[in-house]
Amino acid sequence: MAPSSWSPCWWFPTASTAVSAACSAWRARAGVGQRAITRGWSIGTIPRGADEAPTPPFAEGEGRARELIKREDSLNRQINSTKSAISRIAVGCAVAVLVAACGESTSQTNTASAPGISTSEIKIGSTQPLTGPAAPGYSEIAPAANAYFQYVNAHGGVFGRKITYDYQDDGYNPTNTSSVTRKLVLEDKVFAVFNALGTPTHLAVVDYLNTEKVPDLFVASGCNCWNDTSAHPYTFGWQTDYTIEGKILGQYINQSLSGKKVGYFYQNDEFGLDGVKGLDQQISSVASKQTYVPTNTNLTSQISALQGSGAQVVASFSIPAFTALALLKAAQLGYHPIWVVSNVGSDVPTLTGLLTKFSQGAVGGQLLTGMVTDTYGPLVTNASNPWITLFKGIHDQYISSLPWDGNILYGMEVAYTFVQAMKAAGRNPTRSGIVHTIETTKLTGGPGLVPFGYASGNHLGYLGVQVATIGAGGSATTVGPIYTSTDSGSI
Repeated sequence: MAPSSWSPCWWFPTASTAVSAACSAWRARAGVGQRAITRGWSIGTIPRGADEAPTPPFAEGEGRARELIKREDSLNRQINSTKSAISRIAVGCAVAVLVAACGESTSQTNTASAPGISTSEIKIGSTQPLTGPAAPGYSEIAPAANAYFQYVNAHGGVFGRKITYDYQDDGYNPTNTSSVTRKLVLEDKVFAVFNALGTPTHLAVVDYLNTEKVPDLFVASGCNCWNDTSAHPYTFGWQTDYTIEGKILGQYINQSLSGKKVGYFYQNDEFGLDGVKGLDQQISSVASKQTYVPTNTNLTSQISALQGSGAQVVASFSIPAFTALALLKAAQLGYHPIWVVSNVGSDVPTLTGLLTKFSQGAVGGQLLTGMVTDTYGPLVTNASNPWITLFKGIHDQYISSLPWDGNILYGMEVAYTFVQAMKAAGRNPTRSGIVHTIETTKLTGGPGLVPFGYASGNHLGYLGVQVATIGAGGSATTVGPIYTSTDSGSI
């Protein structure tokens, strides 16, 4: 997923003979097979020819190229001799400032190529639970994505265009989602709907967006319903879908917690049901299956039923507020199973805050010790990971009032994917063109641990996860290999 090396030379494919020769020599030394994008704001890898990088806007291109190469070589000597992919990402971050000043060429012309695309702007919109039952934690995602876009804009945008991100509150209410989405499309005339959050909410508008042929990009939900290319050709998932996630968590339960009685606790909609589909592919006997709806916070009957069934392990597909409520009710009843929780509802800082708030300070993060979850990206606590370093720096610059947690990381990761896709779509993108680009261009996962599934007949996002456990003090540790799968395939 990470670029194998950083090259200043991708910037100069149409430059003079001297520059081209210098760059060819650099590529030969480095063994570069692909051009890595590192423009002060984005680090990724795309096939040759996909970005159509223009001639740099300065007269002394050859000297500048040699200086970049000289400075890059100096930095490269500081890299560990293993030259791992992650080390090279770190170098890309370090040298990004060298090319940031180059800007975009004026030799090609931006046009108003689609609704929401002007000569200077890319306008996108989204519906988000800024209030309501899903707001705790999730209300941070859109501001985090916007912070990444601000960072991109500050370093030249995408082909000189600035990204305007208009995210609006739907309160996690499908009726609100419908009205807000229509406003974004009909009145605000956004180019695309980006990372709209929620399974029940987005199901209310997915047909509408596809009828209107509005790109519906990287939905913030792991429902496998987004992977229906015949009915919804403009819709793409992004995060690992819940069936794949459930299958991998179910395998972990079988292998590491074998012999224990298992119960389920899940949201009573496609979110929870998709997770159960995956769990059921691995777990043959379930002591009790309990559901909740986000409008009812009383979980006494559900947790009591799980306790009464003798379930020693509870697999949970729940949003953060209901993970916290379930943990508190279990503690109140003296019930202490091993909780195996979807990454959707397991962010440690978010849960710690909710547990403290809901219990009025009586308990906090100690209830999370021993929890099992999973991840498809780097752990937010991994300060040595260069992606974490980059995103934490953006957080501190643009949204320091928000906590640094997994929701912030999620928002920046998905924003990175969007920028990468827009760059690959070319200087003057169209709505149908961005769909074609995502289907046919091998987008890297960026910081992701696993590949995307995107293809002409597949709109799945990440194809797997790695299991993680929560230790004392809220520390997370990944365990075992990284697993990939499909909804119906083997792990």
